[in-house]
Amino acid sequence: MTQARPLTPASTDGGRPIVELVRLTKRYDGQTAVNGLNLTIAKGEIFGLLGPNGAGKTTTILMMLGLTEPTSGRVRVCGLDPARQPLQVKRRVGYMPDDVGFYEDRTALDNLVFTARLNRIPAGAARSRALELLERVGLSDALNKKVGAFSRGMRQRLGVADVLIKRPEVIILDEPTLGIDPEGVRELLRLIRDLSRKEGLTVLLSSHQLHQVQQICDRVGLFVRGELIASGDVASLAEQLDDDRAVTVELDVAGWTAELGERLAGLDGVRTIASEPLEAAGGAIRVSLRCDRDLATAAARAVIESGADLQAVQRKQYGLDDIYHRYFEGGGPVDRNIGKS
Repeated sequence: MTQARPLTPASTDGGRPIVELVRLTKRYDGQTAVNGLNLTIAKGEIFGLLGPNGAGKTTTILMMLGLTEPTSGRVRVCGLDPARQPLQVKRRVGYMPDDVGFYEDRTALDNLVFTARLNRIPAGAARSRALELLERVGLSDALNKKVGAFSRGMRQRLGVADVLIKRPEVIILDEPTLGIDPEGVRELLRLIRDLSRKEGLTVLLSSHQLHQVQQICDRVGLFVRGELIASGDVASLAEQLDDDRAVTVELDVAGWTAELGERLAGLDGVRTIASEPLEAAGGAIRVSLRCDRDLATAAARAVIESGADLQAVQRKQYGLDDIYHRYFEGGGPVDRNIGKS
């Protein structure tokens, strides 16, 4: 098993992260669901736990909520131990599972007021808070509509209101966009981002949807087969996962010759060279150079001086798309050469 890289530390409020997981491990019948997880999340941060189904994301969340005990390791949420102080944690953390349960024959307002009363909010304040939240999540026009008639997107927005009714410090969202149409996804992600920015909410967003996580999260943790293999923004993930720091330069060239190929391969710092034809490009080809450093300018000059037609040149950026395809869609063993040509 490949060893996890040191994680990028989160900034903290007063020196203490609001979520802190230290060598957190969970085993079921000899199978390891979560393996030595180290993670800190700062107050007001939106952190995306990105991984394929079965990676251990939900198991991690259940340990954070005190709904299952770790085999070993330590969990602190808002400074509390969920295994020993589960009720205190639940008062300060809102949790929305991937399939939110409501009373189908009751209205949106009734459901929120019921949740508020369960959290010991007085009746008058419960109704006022419910009405305020229904407006914030865009459901004020449907407050008297029975939840059984709601679309998936409406249910998820009601779920956000439901976790906010008790004014938590942290909200945990497990696959919140599952089954929602693209416009509904955009609205829900915008709502989550606004809540975090305006109210200082800390958000842990668990998902296998790459682009959704990338849109709103301050940092992303890549969770594969029970291990957090890297954590940070896109730039720091590139540094953590690209061992040899190689740069890929792509050139679209018409009028290719063997002499030009030898000239490019001979540039100082070029490791490998590969090419492929471009469709509907009149015989042009795309040349990929793996280099020790950015040689885009030198490579472009070599093409032009050779008399060939340089149609395009770019430095290929290493991004989450490369990570996603290798780790999640490929399903193979962890490979530190992801993103390499």
